[in-house]
Amino acid sequence: MIKPDKQQVFAITSQDDFDEIALQVFHYQAQNCGVYKTFIGGLKLDPDEVRQVGQIPFLPVEFFKNHKVVSSAGADETVFTSSGTTGMITSRHHVTDVIWYEESFRRAFGLFYGDIKDYTVLALLPAYLEREGSSLIYMAQDLILKSGDEESGFYLYNHQELYAKLQQQKQAGKPTLLIGVTFALLDFVDTYQIDFPGLIVMETGGMKGRRKEMIREELHAVLCSGFGVSAIHSEYGMTELLSQAYSKGEGIFNCPPWMKIITRDTNDPFTLVDTGKTGGINIIDLANINSCSFIATQDLGKVFADNSFEVIGRFDNSDIRGCNLLIA
Repeated sequence: MIKPDKQQVFAITSQDDFDEIALQVFHYQAQNCGVYKTFIGGLKLDPDEVRQVGQIPFLPVEFFKNHKVVSSAGADETVFTSSGTTGMITSRHHVTDVIWYEESFRRAFGLFYGDIKDYTVLALLPAYLEREGSSLIYMAQDLILKSGDEESGFYLYNHQELYAKLQQQKQAGKPTLLIGVTFALLDFVDTYQIDFPGLIVMETGGMKGRRKEMIREELHAVLCSGFGVSAIHSEYGMTELLSQAYSKGEGIFNCPPWMKIITRDTNDPFTLVDTGKTGGINIIDLANINSCSFIATQDLGKVFADNSFEVIGRFDNSDIRGCNLLIA
């Protein structure tokens, strides 16, 4: 099976396009991804019999913790690692062609927010900056660079400087994106309050054990009040993916055309559930072509008729994930 190229994947515009390329990617990975091939064999499934997207099996995300999940013979260009508490086994995503990641997040941002050059990008990501291998930091660095704005940049715990920068941006009337890990945004508004209605506040999830968990409505209400905005945006991504979904408010996410969310029965991982019903979140990420594009996560959620979705929690006893720990 010939591997689809970037032009094909990022040119998807319809469900038929998506399904056709997803099946091509499945058959390619079923043959070339050793871990996935073994997993499929364990299910006694003949890949040649998979002719519909609904028949594709999803690799449990935990495999990224103990196996090298790759479909390419190329050398690693980078390895993204997940965050975790002391002693926790973290995921490792071996990326053999980082251009796939760059194309994915650049195009997705453009689809949802327009030209990055129109923004000043401020990043409040202390837990990620303090370790190596964060795919979120890689993306944030690129967006800051591509913004071309000398005012864009990272902030660690220097909240007073961030507050001054936000005041400056408000006075200048410059469109500004503040992307931050949840606990750091809450820490900021504990001390500083600003009324900046034009600010886009995008939280990436994650308390990192620094604060107690909050339901989404409570969390967003606190942040809306602290920043003087009407809605809180969110990013749904993880180490094991090369694509992200975005929410512009109310915790309702949308995917770029090369990414799709499907929900599975919580008691039977091989049975899919109907639209609007709670299930385990399966993700198809066609940008993940050099590892595995079909991943069963430990998140719980609902998919709606328009293919938007919400994350409503996690399976019991599953590891805490840094980028999407929202309980609704």
